[in-house]
Amino acid sequence: MLPLDVTDQASVDAAAAAAADVTLLVNNAGVATFTNLVDGPLDDVRLEMETHYFGTLRMVRAFAPVLAAGGGGAVVNVLSALSWVTYLHATSYSAAKAAEWSLTNGVRLELAAQGTVVSGVHLGAADTDMMRRWDVPKVAPEFVAAAVADGIERGDLEILVDDAAVQAKAALAADVRMVYPQLG
Repeated sequence: MLPLDVTDQASVDAAAAAAADVTLLVNNAGVATFTNLVDGPLDDVRLEMETHYFGTLRMVRAFAPVLAAGGGGAVVNVLSALSWVTYLHATSYSAAKAAEWSLTNGVRLELAAQGTVVSGVHLGAADTDMMRRWDVPKVAPEFVAAAVADGIERGDLEILVDDAAVQAKAALAADVRMVYPQLG
């Protein structure tokens, strides 16, 4: 097991050096501060962006040469249905996940020439420590892992794990007032 802190470049570099034979990189580091953008602590907003966006970017940059040397491989970025929609008390998380979704699209284009497949995984709530305080429907981590494995095997560039992800993706084409009826 390798120690790894995606918010620390030296830690990421050490992991990439120690794992020089990686063919699959899964970016699943996460933090949820349940912070709003306008009135929440800016340090919490920064932490979410640092973890989800910059942490994923650090990992991709460090492991892209490793993946290229191994023939291309794959990158899987675990995103969220909240990459596409948001809720009060999760607006900072959603903004960070939306940025990570855009990052996923960007590095997918950049790494295609080296044969690296980049997949984004979207899901609602998973039954993890991060969501333990919320009484909402949750998918089992084993279900998520199986869906991701199946998606990678099929070559899916977007892996929609559950109905929450499917509905959130469909909402992208809807009028914003339909998605957020509280806006009137």
